[in-house]
Amino acid sequence: MISIKFIKMHGLGNDFVVVDARSTPFNVTKESVFAMANRHTGLGFDQLITIEPSNDPRATAFMRIHNSDGSEVSACGNATRCVARLLFEQTKELKITLETSAGLIIASHAKGNTENYIVDMGLALHNWWEIPLSQEYDTDHLPLTLNTLTDPVAVNIGNPHIVFFTEDVETVPLHQLGPKLEHHSLFPQRVNIGVAQIINKNNLRLRVWERGAGLTQACGTGACAAAIAANRRGLTNKLVKVNLDGGNLDIELKPDGRVFMTGPASICYKGEFDYSFFDAGNKLDAKGD
Repeated sequence: MISIKFIKMHGLGNDFVVVDARSTPFNVTKESVFAMANRHTGLGFDQLITIEPSNDPRATAFMRIHNSDGSEVSACGNATRCVARLLFEQTKELKITLETSAGLIIASHAKGNTENYIVDMGLALHNWWEIPLSQEYDTDHLPLTLNTLTDPVAVNIGNPHIVFFTEDVETVPLHQLGPKLEHHSLFPQRVNIGVAQIINKNNLRLRVWERGAGLTQACGTGACAAAIAANRRGLTNKLVKVNLDGGNLDIELKPDGRVFMTGPASICYKGEFDYSFFDAGNKLDAKGD
């Protein structure tokens, strides 16, 4: 038996199993993550998050992110707020620096609201090779059309996103179109797909298909990408409220190009599980690459 303590958390319904592996290493395989993510026979989550020792002295910890299909990704805005909340409670610090595969991310408490956390998501990337794309295109207007979706904006904010604009996000069959777009040959590292509806200059509605996880209640980097894309098209201001299925995130685009995200982080429960059940003899096959 390999007993592992965990905390179940969520950011606006985007849910995580968080394991603190700073004292005892927690090494997983793609297959074991996929098995644990199963909502019927496993723990059930959109992403598995492990908190590990940081290699950078400026950071409190390293945050590792695995999608429910077992693939590892570099950034997750909602998970960053959740991990920041745990570290705030442990350290009593007012500001936390996290190391990720996408670089250092700084989080702080939102003034006047102890339930919300602000994350400095860093600089967005816009060049075609930074997304990355498989060939050169104008990232403000990709020549990509599927069903009613057309003319997306591409942006990388720790991971690759494309954002389509539509008059009614609720009518878009994203559960059908998402898998096809995620694996399109234009995206060598796959891609997250956002479908956005402009409400006014300060508000937009967003639904997101996340690579490796599918439809989620909320996506922090997706909200940032949508705000960036809408502003690049001149559709919204630099401070915008993004309404996702699970709730709202406030996204602010700073003059220096940095992107700040503000939203809640919730604890569901704490528990333990036997990792050997998922690591040995499991017959489930991992999806994805």
